[in-house]
Amino acid sequence: MSSVLFDTPGPRAKRTYALVGIASILVVLAALWFVISKLDEKGQLTAAKWKPFLTAEIWTEYLIPGLIGTLTAAAISVVLALTVGVLLGVGRLSAAPWIRWPSSVIVEFFRAVPVLLMMLFTYALYAFYEVFPPERLALAAVVTGLTLYNGSVVAELVRSGIFSLPSGQNEAALAIGLTTSKTMRLVLLPQAITAMLPAIVGQLVVILKDTALGYIITYEELLRKAEQIGNFKSNLLPALIVVGAIFVTVNYFLGLAANWVEQRTRRRGRSAGGPIAPDQIDQAAVAAAAASAQPPQATVH
Repeated sequence: MSSVLFDTPGPRAKRTYALVGIASILVVLAALWFVISKLDEKGQLTAAKWKPFLTAEIWTEYLIPGLIGTLTAAAISVVLALTVGVLLGVGRLSAAPWIRWPSSVIVEFFRAVPVLLMMLFTYALYAFYEVFPPERLALAAVVTGLTLYNGSVVAELVRSGIFSLPSGQNEAALAIGLTTSKTMRLVLLPQAITAMLPAIVGQLVVILKDTALGYIITYEELLRKAEQIGNFKSNLLPALIVVGAIFVTVNYFLGLAANWVEQRTRRRGRSAGGPIAPDQIDQAAVAAAAASAQPPQATVH
């Protein structure tokens, strides 16, 4: 069987693919053996390097507080980024120029600025004007940088999600008398968020990983705790490996939760964000729509 873009490989092509696959596996195994051998030469794979992670002290004093710091910054940033993203995304679609143009400038600017630069700038700004107490200064800078950047990305996701909807959704909502703001809030926005849910969840994973940038401004998150463990126990590489495994585990469960939410949303069939409450629709428009739906009276000649 073949298609326009792809022909089923013949015997020679299959042998070629098999040889290429075997060669690739051998190259990967050789590279892995080289790395492991070099680590073993440096004494990084000895049991003494990994033994501290079997003690309660490392977890209670370093890893668990670092994980809490990472999740705290990520949770606050997620809530703020989603809020800012929805507001900016809807603002870019506003018919009022004084809303649309500032929203567009904000989104384009903060999408172009690196997250780390925003963290460094806000950290220096907050410290200079003493906006936050010293113990909250790094957290505030991390949250600000993550919120501004990821909020701008979420705004573009929301805008593209709304643009992907059929034009009949907007026309039907306006035809029954909904205002433009109610059409956006009750009809278009729920559908756009549902359609873009996988991309939005992917951006939430990016927020969680980018909290590690707080290491530069001394925020007490997992990466900084890994450095502290390495300095304390002289096992920086194992500490980084353990922290990396923690990040992978947290992101894995976050992905499972996202898949559960997406499947549940699809099963419920919430393509339009659920039913609209009767008090949210103009009663006059409902009456007019009902009158127009009545069949014409037969006339007797």
